[in-house]
Amino acid sequence: MFGSLIQKFKDTFRKAAPGLRKIFGKIGGIFAAKIDAATIEEIEEALYSADFGVETTTEILDEIRAAYRAEKELRGQDAAKIAATVLGRVLAGSEGVFTHDPGRKPEVIALIGVNGAGKTTTAAKLAWRLRQDGLGVVLGACDTFRAAANAQIETWAERLGVELVASQHGADAAAVAFDTVQAARARGREVAVLDTAGRLHTKGHLLEELKKIARVTAKLDPAAPHHRWLVVDGSLGSNSLEQARVFHEAFGVTGLIVTKLDGTSRGGALVGIYRSLKIPVYFVGLGEQPEDLQPFSKDAYIDALFGSEA
Repeated sequence: MFGSLIQKFKDTFRKAAPGLRKIFGKIGGIFAAKIDAATIEEIEEALYSADFGVETTTEILDEIRAAYRAEKELRGQDAAKIAATVLGRVLAGSEGVFTHDPGRKPEVIALIGVNGAGKTTTAAKLAWRLRQDGLGVVLGACDTFRAAANAQIETWAERLGVELVASQHGADAAAVAFDTVQAARARGREVAVLDTAGRLHTKGHLLEELKKIARVTAKLDPAAPHHRWLVVDGSLGSNSLEQARVFHEAFGVTGLIVTKLDGTSRGGALVGIYRSLKIPVYFVGLGEQPEDLQPFSKDAYIDALFGSEA
């Protein structure tokens, strides 16, 4: 399982993230060759382009430069190992692992984020994945703000065989959330996944609607929603950090799902978010298929970027 996940990461970056391939392929491609000052400059530019953030990039480069000063025979494989070690330290504790609490029926997961992050499809894929793990799941179509959202989530739910609670366009999103949690409880399902409307994180009144969903679901369980996961588009780079800050302040984000890593050269954004906010990453989107929503593995991520076959 772990080996296949590493390979999935590698295949993803190799075929669909040319920027990352150029960056880390540069390191991997010269594994047997000595590095020089020009190579280090290329690595610096590449790390910044991938949106690892100033702090992490500086830390990696400082250690590579120190090693280079101490050993002029430093080779590409040595630089890659240094980068991997630093990133391993930065991402320590970053893996979010969902384990159902049997005392919660249902356990409520609210997915939040801006339009375009892939939240609705991610909600359906997450519900499907939890079902594969043997859990009963009800999916709530709480994005009543966007006209096409219901049709989109209904299509996915039917395709994946996921139970769905929905209402008409323009309905009260909090009411749909309440109905979803209530339905999951009545049917004895373990998890309720709420797909909320794509909120513009700069619009205070829309963030207030998220708070209303939290208040309403708390009427059924004071601790609900038990998980508040932010879905971010991995291609947004450093912009996703600002989104995470605003949502975290307004809603108390407890986890991340990073999507669209199969189509970006800026897959380092999750590093900046975790470093700044210490919000664990639960899942990553590595493709269009349901099974491409994969649990995040720090080691697989680092190996895909800095491993000898990256």
